[in-house]
Amino acid sequence: MRFAVISDIHGNHLALEAVLNDIADNGIDHILNLGDHFGGPLEAGKTADILIEQKHMLSILGNHDRAMLERPANELGDWDGPAFQQLSGEHLDWLASLPATALFENDVFLCHGNPSGDSVQWLDTAHAPVGMRMRQLADIEREALGIEASLMLCGHTHVARVVLLSDGRHILNPGSVGCPGFKDTRAETYIMHTGNPSADYAIVEKRRQGWDFTLRHVPYDNLAMADIARSKGMLDWASALTGGWIT
Repeated sequence: MRFAVISDIHGNHLALEAVLNDIADNGIDHILNLGDHFGGPLEAGKTADILIEQKHMLSILGNHDRAMLERPANELGDWDGPAFQQLSGEHLDWLASLPATALFENDVFLCHGNPSGDSVQWLDTAHAPVGMRMRQLADIEREALGIEASLMLCGHTHVARVVLLSDGRHILNPGSVGCPGFKDTRAETYIMHTGNPSADYAIVEKRRQGWDFTLRHVPYDNLAMADIARSKGMLDWASALTGGWIT
């Protein structure tokens, strides 16, 4: 069993195209997509067109996706509002067809945040003023109770990481395809940035010895996407897309 895992595209169609090309170059057919496809000031419509055409991709909802389906358009924030305006009825129908979680080949569990919710961080937690801090193993394992899959997938934090649980199971976060940094001001303000503007994803293979993980960092025309963010007044986005840092 060999497949790719992507997450948190956030409307960055050039990053998505680069990742899909890299996946094809590696001879991989199946892609697991952990959600947050569109939210942000970039190219949600173009991203949706690409995703709808994928025939071997299993996709689920992220918290930004759910917000676009549940909230009135005038109540969406500065990430989801601009993205929502670019989406057609066909795009929204595709989004509405996606589940909150999924199971692949009876052994790989997909969620966006953690199994209890799409807006809950699993492997890492916010660490003000800058960065994410890895959670205690006991806290991570508590969220995995009742899941029988030997591999669990999550996104949401945009931090690529593989964690081995004490019972031999694994949890993978592949990082973010299209958003290498953000500032969260909803509660205690913190900044998360990766220090690298690449498009991130993971290649996973199940071998006789167990799960094998490769974290990929794919270059693309990130400066073109930074220009789009800058033209819309989203300077944090422009900074992150330029160099992987919010300055």
